[in-house]
This record gives sequence, C-alpha cells and structure tokens, in this order.
Amino acid sequence: MAKKHEQTSVVEYDRVGDTDVLEVRQHPLAPPGDGEVVVEVITSGINHIDGFIRSGTETEWEEAWPRRSGSDFAGIVSAVGQGVTRFRVGSEVIGHVRSGAHATFLTVPAAALVAKPKTVSWETAGSLYLAGVTALDTLDDLRIKKGDVVVISAAAGGVGSIEAQIAKHLGAVVIGTCGDRNFDYLRQLGIKPVRYGDGMADRIRKAAGAPVTAFIDNFGQDGRDLADELGVPEERYRSSADRRDVELRLLRDDPEELARQTAQLERLTHLAERRAFTVLISGFYPLGDIAEAYADLKKLHSRGKVVLATHPVTTYRSLKARDIHEAS
Repeated sequence: MAKKHEQTSVVEYDRVGDTDVLEVRQHPLAPPGDGEVVVEVITSGINHIDGFIRSGTETEWEEAWPRRSGSDFAGIVSAVGQGVTRFRVGSEVIGHVRSGAHATFLTVPAAALVAKPKTVSWETAGSLYLAGVTALDTLDDLRIKKGDVVVISAAAGGVGSIEAQIAKHLGAVVIGTCGDRNFDYLRQLGIKPVRYGDGMADRIRKAAGAPVTAFIDNFGQDGRDLADELGVPEERYRSSADRRDVELRLLRDDPEELARQTAQLERLTHLAERRAFTVLISGFYPLGDIAEAYADLKKLHSRGKVVLATHPVTTYRSLKARDIHEAS
C-alpha cells in the first residue's frame, strides 16, 4: 500500500541573489495524477547553472516566483497515479525536473524517471542527470569514437570528468587539462593530465602523440585559440557557451524534449551500471545545509559532484584534503 504524505520540504527563493535568499519551506504535496508518481527524494545534485539562475547571471531563465532549485534527483516511489505501469511503490528511481529537485518529496511524471540499478550508489544516482546528460549530448554531437584524440578542459569537474571517462570508454585517447593537484585523480581514470598555463599546446602535443581531433572547453578561457593552435577543426570544438546551451535545453520540459532527456538519462544510467564512468562525490550535505553546499561548489575547486541528502546518517562534517591543499 502506498504511504500517504501530505507535506514536502522544498528549497525556494523569492528574488535573485546569493545563497542567503534560499529557504527550506513546507508545502502541501500534490497527489499523483494520471501518469505521475510521488518520489521520496534520497539525494539530489547541485549544478553551477542552478547558481547562475538564482543569482540572475543566467538572464534567459523565465519562471514564476517563488522559484525552486535543482534538476537532478534519485529516490523511492511512494505513490503511483493512474496509468503508470513501469514503476510501483518501492521502486528505486533516478529522475529529472526543470526545477525543484531540492525537496523531500516530488510529484513528477513517470516519463521523467528511469530505474536505479542496485549497483549505482544513491550519491551517484542523485547527481547524474544534468552533468551526465550534458556530457553525453556533447560527446554524441562531436561523434567521439575510437581513434579520436580529445582534449577536455576542467577535466576533473562534474561534467568534464564524465565526458573524459565516457570518451575513453568509446575508445578515444583523452587529454585532460587541469591544475597540478588533479593529476593523480585523472591518471587513476586513465586520462592523460596536462597542466594549465603558458606552453600548454606543446604539452598537449607531447602527451597526445598524435594530432588532436576534438576539443571540449569547460574552462571558458582561451579555449578557441588553443584549439586553433592545435589544428582542431571548428566543427569539432565545443565551448563553455555551447555547454550552457546544452544545459538550458536539458531544463526544458516540453513533451518531446522530456522524452529525449529521459532516453539519454537511461543510456547514462546503463553506462554507470557498467562502470564506464564513476562519479567522485567531493561534497555531501544535508538538504538544510544547501547554502554551504553551494558555497563549496562556487569555490570552483571541487572534483566531481556536490550532492544533497534528505536523510544523511550523520551531519558530521569531515575535513577535506582539497581544503587543506588550498589553505597551504
């Protein structure tokens, strides 16, 4: 029998601003309608674009006030509406919404959900959608395949690390540009690290040992010039502005795009199940500490993903090695 939930805790804000505008509020929980389910959220990811929208930096976002944040989530189905046959109460799922994933319960279309494999952790599952499908869409668009030599900037970040690992899984040689402290992390993933700074093109050529055939710029500084210096064709270069366009498309909720997004999320979930890539969780915060989680992300030095949890076992905060490195 379905559990009955009448309230949900939701992160909302009434105006653009920094993290101080965020509030956790209680709202009535809508029962599932036709084709909908209620999901008890276990984990949800945070992404840079969430902060850009909240701060007003992303000027093309249109949504009524109050606004909600978050698009990635994973959880357990607690109620099922009419016409839903793929999921039942107790199903573990991974999903996506335009906004509002930072909540304890969500009423969402079943069409926005995929089954969560048992071997994919809750932390990974809740952070998959936006970063992972952005990575997958970008690699698909560039038609990355065996024999390619791909340069990916900010390769230790949330999107970059997934792009790098899936590109390697597809048979490409992958060069990841990064700071010194991320060298060992990228090497563990089978990615060749190259240090940022003057002379980078020469270091990339040496690491690649062959002509570079594609370039993905997640860093957003001088990527086009570097790609030109490396002889990368224009059609095989993607900028940080291109990434922003991909992410905004992934936050659309028209039926055709929703179906495409969920199909990509399902592909991504199967890749995660086969360990074609792993997600490093560099920050794990209770939902109520969302401002601290965003502050962590905003430092731009975290590897992998920062994740929120609705029912963490403990709220004890451990000292991160990267914080020690930054302070030294």
